[in-house]
Amino acid sequence: MKVRRNKKQVPSFRKLLKTSKVKLENKLKNKQFKQQSTLKKYRKEQRKLRQAVKDAVSKKPIPLEDPKEKRPGKRIEREEEDEEEALPLDMMDEDDLQLMKDLGQRASFLTRDLSSSEPVHARKRKHEHVIDKYEKIPRTLQTAPEKELIHLLPIKDKSGIIPQTREKPVIDSNQDEEDQEEMEPEEEIIEEPIEELTLEEHLIERKKKLQEKKMRIAALASAILSDPESNIKKLKELRSMLMEQDPDVAVTVRKLVIVSLMELFKDITPSYKIRPLTEAEKSTKIRKETQKLREFEEGLVSQYKFYLENLEQVVKDWKQRKLKKSNVVSLKAYKGLAEVAVKSLCELLVALPHFNFHNNIIVLVVPLMNDMSKLISEMCCEAVKKLFKQDKLGQASLGVIKVISGFVKGRNYEVRPEMLRTFLCLRIKEVEVKKDTEDINKQKKFMTFKEKRRTLSRMQRKWKKAEEKLERELREAEASESSEKKLKLHTETLNIVFVTYFRILKKAQRSPLLPAVLEGLAKFAHLINVEFFDDLLVVLHSLIESGDLSYQESLHCVQTAFHVLSGQGDVLNIDPMKFYTHLYKTLFKLHAGATNEGVEIVLQCLDVMLTKRRKQVSQQRALAFIKRLCTLALHVLPNSSIGILATNRILMHTFPKTDLLLDNESQGSGVFLPELDEPEYCNAQNTALWELHVLRRHYHPIVQRFAAHLIAGAPSEGSEALKPELSRRSAAELFEAYSMAAMTFNPPVESSNSKRKDKVLQGDSFLSEELSQLIKRHCSEVATQLPLDFTKYLETSLR
Repeated sequence: MKVRRNKKQVPSFRKLLKTSKVKLENKLKNKQFKQQSTLKKYRKEQRKLRQAVKDAVSKKPIPLEDPKEKRPGKRIEREEEDEEEALPLDMMDEDDLQLMKDLGQRASFLTRDLSSSEPVHARKRKHEHVIDKYEKIPRTLQTAPEKELIHLLPIKDKSGIIPQTREKPVIDSNQDEEDQEEMEPEEEIIEEPIEELTLEEHLIERKKKLQEKKMRIAALASAILSDPESNIKKLKELRSMLMEQDPDVAVTVRKLVIVSLMELFKDITPSYKIRPLTEAEKSTKIRKETQKLREFEEGLVSQYKFYLENLEQVVKDWKQRKLKKSNVVSLKAYKGLAEVAVKSLCELLVALPHFNFHNNIIVLVVPLMNDMSKLISEMCCEAVKKLFKQDKLGQASLGVIKVISGFVKGRNYEVRPEMLRTFLCLRIKEVEVKKDTEDINKQKKFMTFKEKRRTLSRMQRKWKKAEEKLERELREAEASESSEKKLKLHTETLNIVFVTYFRILKKAQRSPLLPAVLEGLAKFAHLINVEFFDDLLVVLHSLIESGDLSYQESLHCVQTAFHVLSGQGDVLNIDPMKFYTHLYKTLFKLHAGATNEGVEIVLQCLDVMLTKRRKQVSQQRALAFIKRLCTLALHVLPNSSIGILATNRILMHTFPKTDLLLDNESQGSGVFLPELDEPEYCNAQNTALWELHVLRRHYHPIVQRFAAHLIAGAPSEGSEALKPELSRRSAAELFEAYSMAAMTFNPPVESSNSKRKDKVLQGDSFLSEELSQLIKRHCSEVATQLPLDFTKYLETSLR
């Protein structure tokens, strides 16, 4: 007999284990779902039952005649009417009264007896048993509710996997409600009136709270600084203190947190920009150290972003004068908070130009440069100047210049001049001029192989090859990417600056920005393209002739024109005589009082016009300017006189023949005409510098020294020569060094060391001997009564 073999393949142990796991999981899920559904159903029934019991207890039975009445007010009125119309109870039998009560209770679902679950008009059934009725009555809460199961990790033994669970008792919601109801009146009873603190106690309490907050901030900050990568999550905890709600210390704590976070970010921020990871980078497996670094960078960037958003919100709240719902910070305190926030933004702008969100900080800070608050405006302008001075590459400067240019244009050139004066701090000394550099620096040609073989030996060829290789490498290093990028950025920055300047010259000639524009053009004039020189000079001269400019603005025009001509403008055939005439004519308009703002510009103009263009200046023009400058030195402040006399000394060295002004004899024909406005035709050679003798008796010792030096012919050696600290400084430097803006005399006046007299003169000691004798003689004479006869003296006087 053949035994039928079971063709079904026996499953492996791994497969059995896998299927058993799936079955166990499904079984657990089904069990959990079933428990949850039964528990929900049970809770729902209990909730309904409790609500119905409460309603039945609180409501009174309603008569059968008006089962639809639901409004309590109408129901009470109806009950009163029924009581009036109804028969008295003593006229009814007890059975009838009981029947009426039962019918009233069973009148409707809302008022029926809930102790029985049968319908209102239920008829008696034939096969109805007492136990069935009993089962229909809802049970009271005597049975314990089913408890929730908490599934734990399973245990595996020889028999298989044993699931582990733990019971979680169900908290009775009804009991909780009762407990809460019981607790509420207790809480009301426990509440005691808050003790009012005195002012001194309140201050002590505030100081205590503030000290605790300071210690908390210090602890978090020191933990972050000690190990930034491990404690980066504490930045969030520290940043959460920006939302301090205690009104006693809210403002101070927020300020401290803002400053602390700013210093922390300056210290722990890396020296590179953190970019977001790509999907491929996220999916690749990395080492633990790399993963830790990535988490640190992500946390740092996110917290830095939230911090900047908080600072922006503080500034916005102050600008909009908005009060928060919490009303923790008053409107007056918002200004102080905003100032701290702006200070932090400025610090981050300067300290972290390479890090993320730097452009966002620029967009926040630039509009604040034009703020109505002078403190905030100056703070932002100083930060931008500092950034320009320390930015070597030019990337951050370009970003700021773009935003400022757009802001000035958007405001229709109605901004503070300080915004444009920040351009003067740009570190731009060269721009891309490719053609000129290629013509000047021609590439060096290396020897060909044939030339080497013909002229050099084998060893020399070997050395030559190594030398050429090294030279090529050095050339590549010089023309590196950074220098090329720097030139490109500087060129783009300067283009935006000149576009802004030319727009203002064209569209807003009467704007208060004009002096700043002219000052900027004077600084960067050597970098302007030669094609614009002729048009620019025409515009500057028309501005001067229009008469709409102030004296200082016209000086800026002159300065700009000569800066343009001193650089690439040398190749142009342009005669700037009209600018010489204008400066010569307006020298006496300089303010002689405490301002003296224009003197420094005049000194710079004279340096560019006469000293640097010595070959284009005639002797007559130089003599006229020296004479007028000496006259001007008589009526200005000491520091201005020193600067002017220093300029005259340089001019006398530059034009040696001008020493004829130190002689009394006239040279040539004609008479000096000091009132003439043309320096070429005023006959300055026929006058002398008599002003120097007046200045020699000046009250300022340095002015006296310079006057004596010039009278002697400005010698470089000898007794009349100047000391090195005076001779080596320029006129502008001397003007600044001896400034009296701080209301101090430079050099300081020596204090008198006169000895104090022991005896103080009193009475007669102040009188001379003759006067004291005359007084004594008159006092010793005996007074005689004589008649007063004035006619006698009158007759003698008439004779």
